[in-house]
Amino acid sequence: MRIAVSHHEENLKNIITPATCEGGGSIPGRDEEPAFRIWRAHTDGLPILVAVPHDGQCYPEELLASMRNPERTAPRLEDRHVKELGFQIASEINVSLIVAEAPRAMIDLNRSVDDIDWGMVSGERPNRFRHSSVNRRARNGLGLIPRRIPAAGEIWRGPIARTAIEDRITQIHQPYHRALGDELQRIRDKFGTALLFDLHSMPPLKRQALNDQAPEFVIGDRFGASSDNGLVDLALGFLSGSGRRVAHNRPYAGGYVLDLYGQPARGIHALQLEVCRSLYLDKQFDQPSPRLPAVAQLITRLLSALGHELDRLGEPPHIAQAAE
Repeated sequence: MRIAVSHHEENLKNIITPATCEGGGSIPGRDEEPAFRIWRAHTDGLPILVAVPHDGQCYPEELLASMRNPERTAPRLEDRHVKELGFQIASEINVSLIVAEAPRAMIDLNRSVDDIDWGMVSGERPNRFRHSSVNRRARNGLGLIPRRIPAAGEIWRGPIARTAIEDRITQIHQPYHRALGDELQRIRDKFGTALLFDLHSMPPLKRQALNDQAPEFVIGDRFGASSDNGLVDLALGFLSGSGRRVAHNRPYAGGYVLDLYGQPARGIHALQLEVCRSLYLDKQFDQPSPRLPAVAQLITRLLSALGHELDRLGEPPHIAQAAE
């Protein structure tokens, strides 16, 4: 299972020199494949890094063989074709972009390395994990290594070796977050401010009341902790003013990535955007629909507006550095 290179990915070469595109990490079982790719925007770009952590589709054969029903469960774990949105955004405006190639089924880049359900792991538990109190998502089946999917049941045929999980952490999770953190710091040092825009997709939400319509977008900011309120207000107002239905933090407030990188006091902001799959995928939620370019254009205009707001929040880099 591997997605073909999109024409939008090829178009990135028109605005970002090939030398600024790098692969990082490696995928156990597919060692020739990078765990992620990162495109660094030109110096005159916007102080924004778009991240797509859940659309990796490079599956090792051994991983697929260990899954109960990979044809059904693997796509359900993916933010399917969100990277197409990311590629189109980055080819329209000058922002940095990081895209996971490793699949979420292998390791979830939006989870802490402590967020493990040890009931699904063979081998002795390391001492550093014995008293972990952060594995609440693992208890629901969607921790660092997803265990089960709602209404679909268990993902794996049997336990996963502890050594295999450690390899995934060192070859995928750690390099991805090192590159993401370094790029955010580079942007912030140049502009005095930076925004991490974590891009996801969601299944259609249910209406909360009889006369309500379900949100099409959800903006998450960890209930005000990961971003300046002005950025959040702008994003909510922009989407609603564009005739789209948007919610704030409910039911998705963001996770580990926003907790880790959202540091408004240091000039680094982090927002999560969930996009309803019905907006840009076909009825089976399998392939891009003709509506995908329009959704990408909407998000592109949103990021342009956020970039102008970031100019207001930023300080000259030498002042920001001296304050640390």
